[in-house]
Amino acid sequence: MGGTGREHHDDQLLLGKYSLGRTLGEGNFGKVRYARHATTGQPFAVKILDRSKIMSLRCHDQIKREIGTLKLLHHPNVVRLHEVSASKTKIYMVLEYVNGGELFDRIDIKGKLPEEEARKLFQQLIDGISYCHEKGIYHRDLKPENVLIDTKGTVKISDFGLSALPQHLGKDGLLHTTCGSPNYIAPEVLANRGYHGSMSDIWSCGVILYMMLVGHLPFEDRNIVVLYQKILKGETKIPTWLSVGAQNLLKRILDPNPMTRIDIDGIKSNDWFMQHYIPAVPCDDEEDIAQVTSVPIKENIEVDGQRKPTVINAFQLIGMSSSLDLSGLFEKEEISERKIRFTSSHPPRDLFLKIEEIITKMGFLVQRGSTRITFMQYKQASVSRFESFLAAAEVFQLGPALYVVELQKSHGDSCLYRELCRKLSDDLGISRTEERLVKVQSLDA
Repeated sequence: MGGTGREHHDDQLLLGKYSLGRTLGEGNFGKVRYARHATTGQPFAVKILDRSKIMSLRCHDQIKREIGTLKLLHHPNVVRLHEVSASKTKIYMVLEYVNGGELFDRIDIKGKLPEEEARKLFQQLIDGISYCHEKGIYHRDLKPENVLIDTKGTVKISDFGLSALPQHLGKDGLLHTTCGSPNYIAPEVLANRGYHGSMSDIWSCGVILYMMLVGHLPFEDRNIVVLYQKILKGETKIPTWLSVGAQNLLKRILDPNPMTRIDIDGIKSNDWFMQHYIPAVPCDDEEDIAQVTSVPIKENIEVDGQRKPTVINAFQLIGMSSSLDLSGLFEKEEISERKIRFTSSHPPRDLFLKIEEIITKMGFLVQRGSTRITFMQYKQASVSRFESFLAAAEVFQLGPALYVVELQKSHGDSCLYRELCRKLSDDLGISRTEERLVKVQSLDA
């Protein structure tokens, strides 16, 4: 998070190992304060969120999404999340401190930027977004206010509250939520027929590039309907006083048809973009992101006539685990018990045999599949009424010797389901994946 001209000083507070200083900015849910590590003196920005405001505005999903996404990202051009902590009334996000302000402020002060400066910033923006897309993460709210720049001129993409992960894709492989800021939103998002997150992010990057080069927005109108009509048609004028290379790239990015719009690879191989381009190097190897090792996604494949468990990666597991099990940060949120997951180092064959043995002893009828066990129970509740229970267990491979067991209830008695989960957990000696993924430290503040 970056400092702005709106900074002011507050009394210093001590938050764990961080000494809090001046307020850098304020938002709907709280404020961002400058902080220093008590031992190293390293600067940080601490985002302090008010739980009651988050709950009253029903925005806990947005906060959980931002935290869950940032924990996955380690790139020089993406704001780094170092820690998440909580007290009874507050949530604390310890973020990388970016001391140069927003790209919006730079454009607002300077007007249009020199082409060389705009290109250098755009190269970094594309590097950061390309990295996010490779991780299956789409920002969906790119605008100059969410692009920070430090004093060395390094771009830092921030505010992932509207980002999308692979589990947010529909059955058609597209995103369907209309979100973003009006002037930066892609035509296909407005069309409401599904869209590719990567192409909509590229459109927003094109709007940002236009602003940097020209000094104003490509699509503007006080009437929101007229504005959206302009965006849908791609109606904008690209100044001829720009270099031919810049003009051509803007035309290819601000193409209202996402099928013919230039993609990330096309941008990176563009002659204008390539001038003095030094690709950024991701920092994924610096530490274990979110305490989960990322492995490639693979489909079910047959080996020796048997189906192997689906291999999943850290980003899918984020979605499986309710955004890193951040529900504890939101005291009023109801936690669903219909789907529960555990981790185990036992091989899938042993897991299935043991699960089948346990649920059979509990009186369930079992139907065994290649990577899934379905179990059911029928019992007479009264003379004229029967009660049914239906659930399933599935195993996913997380790593070479680490598996996730997913239990999901379709319908039936919740007490019986909880008893079943406890029995499986105790007898298999397996632990909840949520506990392995993130540790939310309680702090008194």
